[in-house]
Amino acid sequence: MTACSGTPTVAPTVAAAIRAALLTAEPRAKAMATRAVARDWRLGRLAFAFDVPMPDRPARPAQPELLPPNRMPKRGRGQSERARIALWHALAHIEFSAIDLALDAAGRFGGELGEEFTGDFLSVAADEAMHFALLDRRLHALGCRYGALPAHDGLWDAAYETRHDAVARLAIVPMVLEARGLDVTPIMLERLRAAGDGPGERLLVRILDDEIRHVRIGTSHFTALCQNRGESPEALWKSLVKRHFRGGLKPPFNDSARLAAGLSRSFYESLAL
Repeated sequence: MTACSGTPTVAPTVAAAIRAALLTAEPRAKAMATRAVARDWRLGRLAFAFDVPMPDRPARPAQPELLPPNRMPKRGRGQSERARIALWHALAHIEFSAIDLALDAAGRFGGELGEEFTGDFLSVAADEAMHFALLDRRLHALGCRYGALPAHDGLWDAAYETRHDAVARLAIVPMVLEARGLDVTPIMLERLRAAGDGPGERLLVRILDDEIRHVRIGTSHFTALCQNRGESPEALWKSLVKRHFRGGLKPPFNDSARLAAGLSRSFYESLAL
């Protein structure tokens, strides 16, 4: 296809599209841009080229205020509306941060690891964008909005720590941080059932199903990279967790969800605090 001038029409690159989404600050606009990148990639509208670098940090909105994790106010575990709003806001922030994590993985390591890797993590990013939109809608239904409460930036800190090593990124982000999300969801589901929050419960179940797939994607690519290197996936994962993750692996573990995601107890049991 050629433009009216007679010059060839050149498809935008996947790296440029990812970078543009990462540098979109407004939350809803970022979610829409992310879903557009994933759709354009799926439809073959983006060239597989990595001609621009990924930013060291994604653009973020003026709100929420980002605090160190140790300065975050306690959410509380009651059934008050305030506690419920704090829970949904925290989940929305996790999903908003997860958009950037998945985009960065695709844009930073896709050129090295290939089209399947790029497509997988753009699919993850699109899911996270959808999760964020659903959680933001939930906040609005409760008379709140994303950004109204403080949040922390610990998830991006983990991404920055592993920015030079795809294997370390996969070990820490999907296989530690996202796997932790599988662990805490049953507790949140119990709280929602106790509060009679059926819509909230259904939303979390939907997100849990997607997150199992996300961890499975990360684990699968990690295992393949280890096998290509001739290394034991379990041994290398434990070494990388000890080197790059400072928080420690805290039970209880959602063993069934982890196993469905490709993480058997032999990976993480010996590292549990």
